[in-house]
Amino acid sequence: MKAYESLGAWFEILNDDCGYAAWEEYLKNLLAPYSFCEGIDVGCGNGYFTRAFEQSGYRMTGYDISLPMLNRAKELSAKHRLKSEYILGDILTLKVKSRVDFALAINDCLNYIPPQKLTIAMKRVCSCLKKGGVFLFDISSQYKLTEKVPGVSVDDRENVTYLSFNRLEGDHVNMEVTLFVKEKDGSYSRQDESQVQYIHREQDVVKALEEAGFSLVSVTGHLGESKICSDRLVFVARRS
Repeated sequence: MKAYESLGAWFEILNDDCGYAAWEEYLKNLLAPYSFCEGIDVGCGNGYFTRAFEQSGYRMTGYDISLPMLNRAKELSAKHRLKSEYILGDILTLKVKSRVDFALAINDCLNYIPPQKLTIAMKRVCSCLKKGGVFLFDISSQYKLTEKVPGVSVDDRENVTYLSFNRLEGDHVNMEVTLFVKEKDGSYSRQDESQVQYIHREQDVVKALEEAGFSLVSVTGHLGESKICSDRLVFVARRS
């Protein structure tokens, strides 16, 4: 199966130990200096950050290439009585009805873009922003993808067990994912899918941003920590 065909419905549950509350506050603080009203969340997944920013008063639209991801995002937004719109779409062909103030791409979205297409993705996001608009995004760092991800990852929950066999191959990591999902009758169904995450160096991301029409504002590690040995690099860029 394609990436997140099976995992899409379980993504947010399996990531519930990532410190979402602190993460969203850090991201909101990065946007606090700007008087923005409306944004898009590219690669929104199950919609955690879409919901979080809407709850803070922003008008939000979530985009993702995975229909199971979006279906779960819609369920969770309805549960919280939120009105965010969710649209099936690829960052490489991203379009909006009218330009917005800012764009998010959080939690590995750009690691799924091959290096040779990174500038194309940046240009598509830039085309969706008003002049002076901000692109706030992160990537899993080169350190994380080369030193920490390769090997086997396991997460055993009451209703689902996650296994991922990860191989570093040049500029990317191949991930073979297996889920064992508990059914209503107590039996388990097996679901398999493949993912590829690409390694992007900081200087290559900055170059792609500049080629796409952005000016770099800042780059930090996750939650503002040092970039050295951080699992994530967080970028703030502004449309020129």
